[in-house]
Amino acid sequence: MRTAYTSDQIRAAEAALMATLPEGTLMERAATGLAVTCAGMLGTVYGSRVVLLVGGGDNGGDALYAGARLADRGARVDAILAGPRVHAGGLDALRRAGGRVTDLGRAAGSPEGGGQAASGTAPGGSAVPEAAGRLIRAAGLVVDGLVGIGGAGALREPYATLAALAGDAPGRVVAVDVPSGVDASSGRVEGPAVRADVTVTFGAWKIGLLVDPGAGYAGRARLVDIGLGPHLPEPGAVAPADADVAALLPVPDASADKYRRGVVGIAAGSERYTGAAVLAVGGALRGGVGMVRYAGTAAPAARVRARWPEAVITTLTPGQGVEEVGRVQAWVLGPGLGTGQEAHAVARSVLDGDVPVLVDADGLTLLAEDRTLLRRTAPVLITPHAGELSRLLGVPRERIEARRLEHARRAAAELGVTVLLKGSTTLVAEEGRPVVINLTGAPWLATGGTGDVLAGLAGALLAGGLSGYDAASCAAHLHGIAGQEGPLAAGDVVEALPGAVRAVMNRLRRDGRAARLEK
Repeated sequence: MRTAYTSDQIRAAEAALMATLPEGTLMERAATGLAVTCAGMLGTVYGSRVVLLVGGGDNGGDALYAGARLADRGARVDAILAGPRVHAGGLDALRRAGGRVTDLGRAAGSPEGGGQAASGTAPGGSAVPEAAGRLIRAAGLVVDGLVGIGGAGALREPYATLAALAGDAPGRVVAVDVPSGVDASSGRVEGPAVRADVTVTFGAWKIGLLVDPGAGYAGRARLVDIGLGPHLPEPGAVAPADADVAALLPVPDASADKYRRGVVGIAAGSERYTGAAVLAVGGALRGGVGMVRYAGTAAPAARVRARWPEAVITTLTPGQGVEEVGRVQAWVLGPGLGTGQEAHAVARSVLDGDVPVLVDADGLTLLAEDRTLLRRTAPVLITPHAGELSRLLGVPRERIEARRLEHARRAAAELGVTVLLKGSTTLVAEEGRPVVINLTGAPWLATGGTGDVLAGLAGALLAGGLSGYDAASCAAHLHGIAGQEGPLAAGDVVEALPGAVRAVMNRLRRDGRAARLEK
């Protein structure tokens, strides 16, 4: 399980640890880990060209100390100081090692100023000299130490221009702790930001490195242990691994029968969207449920019967509820259902019941139009994409995409439900619990119908006895694994689900064997 934290949580843990250590110990540990990563990225350190983009915070100090280590090994290291403050000890160490300094806080043309022509100019008049731009373009490695985990909002000048120059440079970029311009606590990016190939983060994972859009700027993230562990609080977010998911999955034993393994009801599909019903039922069956009871009108019911003879089918007349379907342990409501009065009647009959309900797709549109559907005591899991969540919250889609974590949490609190927010980073939010960040998602899943498969899979896990929070977390993880080999269509994801389940179960067995051998 990967645990992740906000900036405030990290700073509090650092303060508690620093109180027990000699001054400078944490920076020494961080700079050493950063220098090791930089050396690995360079391959050959001697003769390489490294540029440090240095702000006034501790991450600027980390960059300077790491640069001093690289300079000691024969690298040409240039530090571009972006602000009026700098970590004095780190700057002295770099100069002693032979590093060079371009100070943007001093007048251009001063002994270390770097020249007159500007390659980028701030609204307030400060400039990034052309000489600094040439250094960045010539570097084999650019180290971003501009803004650390305390940064918030859009980068100001000259930081914004330096971030843009780093992004355009041919060399590789390593970010110190978090890419400058990325909010470490949420992943928000509100303007120019450094797009790193590698981010070296210290002590613990920052939430913003795992959640888009910030995750897209972090590149490959590497964690350097500096001893924070005993001082960290409960995490703000978690990212499950295979073994964590496998430990939660319902596994039948010798006494199991189809009823004990779970019966899921699926109310999905319509005359127009018959495929949604087929895919949702397939996701449930391939997800390991004991039985699927499908309820739908004639056209989708016929398609389900032809593709999945395992399903028990109840053909509904238009507007008929699900009261005669039979007992289930959970419902999946909404994929392809439609949004008219007949669909509303089905939704009302499902949500009037006393078992957990997963609401997806058209079901979410019905909820947005009639919040009274959510007046129930049994659990509800909703699985929106950003557009569907925008209708539920009355917030523009673009704002949700920019602040995914914030809006997933808000929806969980306002609606009193568990939220699985689909997208480039799938999140699971429930009030009072850490947000779950799914790390297995793949771009191949961005194709029609895969959400229907996910709904069926998560519904199967609900019927198998998992909570909405755990069912959503496990389903997102397995769905992501099933979608990693493309190109694919939604039906391919259905067929890949058993293999995904086997893969995570095998990981649990391997981890168990390794633990026994260690004993």
